[in-house]
Order: sequence, then structure tokens, then C-alpha cells
Amino acid sequence: MHDKIVILDFGSQVTQLIARRVREAKVYCEILPFSTPLAQVLTPGTKGVILSGGPASVYANGAPMIDKALYAAGVPVLGICYGVQVTAHVNGGKVVPAEQREFGRTEISTHGSDPLFHGLPAKQVVWMSHGDRVESVPGVTVIASSPNCPYAAVSVPALNFRGVQFHPEVAHTEHGAAILRNFLTRVCGCRGDWEMGSFIDEEIARIRAQVGEVDRVVLGLSGGVDSSVAAVLLHKAIGKRLTCIFVNNGVLRKDEAEGVRKLFADHIGIDLDYVDAAERFLTKLKGVDDPERKRKIIGHEFVAVFKEEAERIKRSSGGHVRFLAQGTLYPDVIESISVHGGPASVIKSHHNVGGLPADLGLGLVEPFRFLFKDEVRAIGSRLGLSDAVVWRQPFPGPGLAVRILGEVTPEKVRLLQEADAIVRAEIASAGLERAIWQAFAVLLPVKSVGVMGDERTYEMTCAVRAVTSTDGMTADWAQLPYELLGRISNRIINEVRGINRVVYDITSKPPGTIEWE
Repeated sequence: MHDKIVILDFGSQVTQLIARRVREAKVYCEILPFSTPLAQVLTPGTKGVILSGGPASVYANGAPMIDKALYAAGVPVLGICYGVQVTAHVNGGKVVPAEQREFGRTEISTHGSDPLFHGLPAKQVVWMSHGDRVESVPGVTVIASSPNCPYAAVSVPALNFRGVQFHPEVAHTEHGAAILRNFLTRVCGCRGDWEMGSFIDEEIARIRAQVGEVDRVVLGLSGGVDSSVAAVLLHKAIGKRLTCIFVNNGVLRKDEAEGVRKLFADHIGIDLDYVDAAERFLTKLKGVDDPERKRKIIGHEFVAVFKEEAERIKRSSGGHVRFLAQGTLYPDVIESISVHGGPASVIKSHHNVGGLPADLGLGLVEPFRFLFKDEVRAIGSRLGLSDAVVWRQPFPGPGLAVRILGEVTPEKVRLLQEADAIVRAEIASAGLERAIWQAFAVLLPVKSVGVMGDERTYEMTCAVRAVTSTDGMTADWAQLPYELLGRISNRIINEVRGINRVVYDITSKPPGTIEWE
């Protein structure tokens, strides 16, 4: 049994980053809603509890609360932002609106020698994001403060509690990972024995137990990192009882379909069922310009195609297809639905999350549902997949349909495929594939006047998007060399007939998202 940390989710958009930092310290963790009964929180192996941030105010009607009995359970508790405030509130303290809201980088000063700040400088920069502040907590010891936040970090020995008003999980807190690691090892006594090698063995055992010795599994293969690694893991677990269904939805990248077919059918040897449904998808998308409608249409057709193909495979295999496997990742889940029913806001729909019909008739196998991209890449490397697959850039489930703003047409798909191929080729040629999280082209519903060969043109505009990130939940726009941007622009305008203007997107996430739709 691994040591375990339970993260109780109060609705923060970055709760999953807490989990990611915990796992980086090689400690297993689970995220549960704040309302989870303590008997389910304090299961064998639980070494500590982390209370996430959240958008609510503790004194508002209906604000999420915590069971006060947690603080008498004998396990260390760390509160982050709202987690500090709710702890103070339920234990007789006072939380008030801050006289000055505190957002962004802030310097704090630590006091004393609390293990939370072991080995760290007395002054350090952290990331604040709060409009309320703690004014009092019975039995509190202040272990860090800022000019505007006297309780920037606290310890309450009687409650076995430590809290930070700032966010150690985000990259902007310069020693945030070390603070969390100190909590895990020096406060909770975690051994740090969880890593991707053990995950592979344990997940294979779970898959075999779930699927059994007879039933077959169909897997939705896109050719991206997530589904590719899931396919190899499933193949290792159940062998020939796995069939991968690859759907050409008509909005794939240039030469994508043929590349996937060659890799999996010819080189890896996994049973691959290829379905050319391009015309079907494009017909359904005709006249649709709303991004959520496009996502839902593609998701619906994706599931429908799967259902049809699964039924066909089921008939040919004697009725033993009982499971659908997907490469769903944690960021997909958190952006689509409130994780575990928590109060987080929905950002956008993902076609492979929460959209499966009740009559699908297949159980779900999602080995990576609570993993991050870097963890899946580590698994892929351990399973022997090539760097070309493991380090492939993320690609949205709805494909180029959400990179074509407005109606999706075959001609627009062709234009974007050509432009996108140039962007990716130039990024690769510059040796920036691993430094860039994603680089791609977006076709805008904008035409502009140009001059080519002394003649007037009136053609489409293409935006280039390139971001750096570690997990896809936050991202900065990549400061690509001007020479590289010039080559990309020059090639697109000269080689892609129908585009006469190229612009570069310099928006970070937040406030934007990585994809435009």
C-alpha cells in the first residue's frame, strides 16, 4: 500500500495542480469533493489531507464547509487559500473581507523554524489570489506574513493544521514545490514511493481485474500521446483482446490518418480498425459556427461511430466486446465537469468526457483519467514507445474543427492542414519541439486585402499559436525568434493559396485558453 494524500476540492480551477505537485514528490494522492464523509477520506494509508482553494467566501450563504471532526482525526492538514479560511471559520476564528485585495506576486517573510519552510529563505515570492483574509484563529502561530496579509502562513498545533494564504501549487510561487514537499515528508512522514513504473504494474493488474479473462476492449485511437500510450498499456495487459478503432473525422492534421495506420498496424502490431467517416462528420458540421455545438456534434458522432464499430466487432467476436477504453486525461476532466461533483466551473466540453450515452452498452476503461500529460509521457517511454510518439504535441479531440473559427468546410480544412503542417515543420526544424508545449495554426473568419505579384488579393487570415507549459492548465505564449516567425509567415503566405496574412497570438492561459475554441 502506498502512502496517500487526500486533496479535498473546494472548487479551485487549479486543484489538479496540487495533485501534480504531490505526485512530483512521488507521493500518491486522490482528489475528493469537500463534502466526502470522513470515513472515505481517512482510509488506510492516508498520511495527510490538503484543503484546496476555491472561489467562495466562507461567510456567504451556501459556502462549502468542512467537517470539524477532521482536525481531531490525527492526520496533518494543510489548508491552501480558502482551505485556511474555512479552517478558521469552523474552529471559532474570524474571516473578513481584505481591505486590499491581493492578487499576483507577493513577498512574504517567514517566522520561526516551522518544518513547512525548512531549508527555504526567510523572504520569498509567492502567488496570492484572495479577496478575504483570516483575522483570527484560536491557538494560532504565525509562521509567515506579508505587508497586506498578517496570516500569510499559520500553524495551529491543537488542530494538527498548517495553512498558507498563497498558492504553493502554481509555478509563480518560487519555492512552492519545496513547501509542499516539506509538508509531505517532514510533516506527514510520506516515503515518496509512488512512480510511473509502479503505476504501470498496478494499472495492468487493475485492467485485467476489470476486463476479466474473456471480454474484449475497443479503444478510441487518435494517434496522439494519450490514446497511443493507452493502447500500448492495454495491449500489454490483455494482448489480442484489444481492438483500436481509429476514426478519420475529416478534421485531422495533414497525413495523420496514414501515419497512424502505419505506426500501429504495421510497426506495433495492434489490431487496428480504420473508419473513414470524414464525409459524415463534415456533413454534420455544415453551417455550424458555435464552438460548443461543434464540440458536441463531433463528440456525438465520435460515440455513434464507436457504437456502430463496436457492435460490428462484437458480432464478429462472438459477443465479447464489453469495454470501451479512452485516453482521457485529468485536465480534460477538470475543464469539462466539476471533478467528483465539486464546485469548480465548467470551461469547455471535451468529446471523450461526460458525453457517453447511457445505452452505449460498454463499460469504461480509462487508465489515465487522473494523470497528467508528463506522467503519461513517462509511462510511454517506459513502455518503449518512440520519442516521436511520446513527445508528440497535444491535439484536441475535435481536431481542426476548433481551430477553424466559424463554419467548418472542406476547403477551410485543406487550408488549415497546409498551414498547420508548415508551423509544425518549422518548429521541428528549429529544434523547439520539446521546448514548446503546443504550436499550431488557427484559421480566422477574417479576410484582408493583400498584394501578391502586383495584384490585389482578398484572402483568409491565419493565426499562429505557440505556448510553453508543463501541464496544459496554465501556459505562457512562446517568445519564438523573429527569424522563425518570419519563415513561418513567409512559407504560409507563399505556399498556401487562400491565405495572405499571418498573425501571432501572444495571449497566456489564463486569461485565454490554449485553443481558440
